[in-house]
Amino acid sequence: MPDYRQNQAGYPLQDFDNLYQQNASYVYKIALYILQDPLEAEDLCHDVFLEVIRRPEQYDPKRGSIRAWLGVKTRSRAIDRLRRQKVPAVGSIVEPESTGSADPTAEAVLSKLERENLHESLRNLNDSQRGALAAIYFRSMRQKDWAEATGRPLGTVKSLVRYGVNNIRKHFIHTGWLEP
Repeated sequence: MPDYRQNQAGYPLQDFDNLYQQNASYVYKIALYILQDPLEAEDLCHDVFLEVIRRPEQYDPKRGSIRAWLGVKTRSRAIDRLRRQKVPAVGSIVEPESTGSADPTAEAVLSKLERENLHESLRNLNDSQRGALAAIYFRSMRQKDWAEATGRPLGTVKSLVRYGVNNIRKHFIHTGWLEP
């Protein structure tokens, strides 16, 4: 017989059980990849799902799938935990060796989520900023060359690049990938 009890927010616990069964290993793999400690990863996994059951209203389906939301939440909480422990930031973590216990799919998932977030932030830029960033960062053009190619003053091109990068940073902060 189904369990129709409810959590504090009034959602059926059976729904949470399904969510947990479908995503616990995914959350654990991300936590393990970042923290490099199985006990810390288990603890973090528990904390993430505890937060989900206490505040399910934090999930906004307009911003992405539940799986992506859990991935971003796990990554953010893991980085916070590393900072509290005064361990170097994620960029400084030694990558796990291919024979290590960390699942390489966690790295692929995080990379995919970061790429999707970058693509989303680029789509939110206006055409001028997106064009300037694409030319300078993706086609390796100098700002001076882009200014000449578009017939714009160099100062305008520099402003477009600066505003574009700042808007991408704001998007990453808004989505939880960067700290404010």
